[in-house]
Parts: sequence; C-alpha cells; structure tokens
Amino acid sequence: MHRLLTGAIALAVSGLAAVSAAAEDYRLGLITPPSHMWSVTATRMAEDIKAQTDGRVNILIFPSGQLGNEAQMLQQMQTGALDFAFLTLGEFANRDPNYGIFLAPYIVDDVAGASKLLTGGVAQELLDGMADFGLVGLGWGMAGMRMIVTGFPVESAADLNGKKIRTIPFAPELAFWQQVGAAPTPMPLPALYDAFANGQVDGMQIDVEGTWNSKYYEHAKGIVISDHMMFPMAAVASGRKWATISDADRAVVEKAMDDYLAALVTGYAEIDADYLAKLETTGVPVTRVDRAWFGPSIDSWYEEWREKAPMLKKLEAEASN
Repeated sequence: MHRLLTGAIALAVSGLAAVSAAAEDYRLGLITPPSHMWSVTATRMAEDIKAQTDGRVNILIFPSGQLGNEAQMLQQMQTGALDFAFLTLGEFANRDPNYGIFLAPYIVDDVAGASKLLTGGVAQELLDGMADFGLVGLGWGMAGMRMIVTGFPVESAADLNGKKIRTIPFAPELAFWQQVGAAPTPMPLPALYDAFANGQVDGMQIDVEGTWNSKYYEHAKGIVISDHMMFPMAAVASGRKWATISDADRAVVEKAMDDYLAALVTGYAEIDADYLAKLETTGVPVTRVDRAWFGPSIDSWYEEWREKAPMLKKLEAEASN
C-alpha cells in the first residue's frame, strides 16, 4: 500500500512538473498607452487565453512602446525574440504598398464599413501574406475613424496648406496629406502632446479616443470630424514562436483573437460617439465635413495609389458590394 501511494504521489508530481514545464510566458508589444482600447483588449484577451489554456499560454502585455518602436518590434518578432504584437500598418505598407490600401480615404463611411472590409477576402489575403515577413497574421483590429485636431481655426481644407500635421510615417498617409497641401510631420505618439503644446506641430491626424484620453484638446483651436480614413491594426505572431505552441493552444489563441478583435472593431461605433460627445463639452469648435471638403486631393490620391498598390482596386470593388 505504501509503495502504491508513493508511486501515485510520484506520478502526480511528475504530471505537475510536465504541466509546469509546458507553461510559458509570452510577450505582446504595442505602441498604445494602457488606457487605449487596443491595450485594454490585449489585456482582457490575454487573461482569457491564460484561463483557457490552464496557464500554458501566459501572454504579458507591454504597451506604450516599452519593447521599442514598431520597426524594432517587427525585427524582434522575425528573430523570435518577441512573440506577439498589435501593429499598425506602417512597417508593412512601407515594405509592400498593398498593405496601405486600408488607409484609402473614404474607402468606407463608418465603423460598420470598416468591419466589413477587415473581415473580407482582401483582408484575409493580406493576413496570409504576413508569412513573407516571418509572421503569422491572426486578425485585424482598428482604432476609431480618423479626424483632425488643429492649433488654429479651420474653416476649409485650404486652411491646412503648409501646416505641420502630425502623422505616422506610412507612405499612403503621407501621400494623402501632401495631396491636401499640408506638411505631414511624422512623430512618435508619446512625444505628441508636448510637440502640439509648444507648436512643433500645428495639428494632427488622430481619433476622438486619443484626443480625449491624451488631452490634446487642451491646446486645440479646432476639431474637424471628417471620418476620412480608418486606422487598422494587425494582430500578429512571430512565425518562429508560433511553431512552438501546441495545435490545441494555437486554436485557443486564434479563437480568442477572432472574438476580441471583432468586438474591438464593432465597439468603435459606440466608442467614437461617446468620446465625441465629451469633446463637444470642451468649448473647442467642432466641425463636421465630408469627402467634398477635401476637394480634388482625394481623387488624386486614388490615381496614384491604384498604380502603386494593385490590390486597392480589389478592395474598392469589395467595398462597393
């Protein structure tokens, strides 16, 4: 009896050791601050994945660019030094123009239209293409629709001529602002508040969530609700690290990504409305504009980018259905 009990205990301890050995901490990097919905979604999703895998997949969240900028994070993922990330399109679009097509101005009117495209055939084709970067594409998210915050009054698009507008260094986004006549000025998000306050930039392309949470409105003289562009996010895994995760646990991660990213995207309709209502209490003039407000600059952008990014025509066809 003693031998049997001893053997059972030894087997149990051995089993626990095996479970412990199989458990691993993974890291997910992103550039948004902890209060941003990308960071909030990542944290909630990681908790769910940990619970469903009994701790075997424990994803630690590193917001605010703690692990480096997006170029550095991409490089880390390619070597297997970083496991997961929520990335904007910049590093992909600057290597393959087709990854910039979701930034096409007025390709969609609202969050519902963005959700449709981000779950469509072109979106899946681009996710599959992440293998060329050494990554596994797990899904698309987004932040709110793009709008404009300025440190000067704005009545027409002509008021933007020559103004330094903070952007992200995406080729299609830079091209958009050049067509408008502004001076696109790439700048890391953590530096933006001070740069806007001291006049290093005259304005920014941003979303209502970031404008409220980061208090950019404190130095604003105008808010232009244009909804001129969606702002996608790619949820990706390092191809090297993904291969080390069991099939069963990969299935859990994939399902959680699908569920949480879908909720993130569709949730922005309410998020944008809530934050816009808050901004309207600040006393900063809020102007609503449409595609016509930008004049011929948008048509010029499409003429250029249909040539640079052949998949844009496929996305336009998908958007029109």
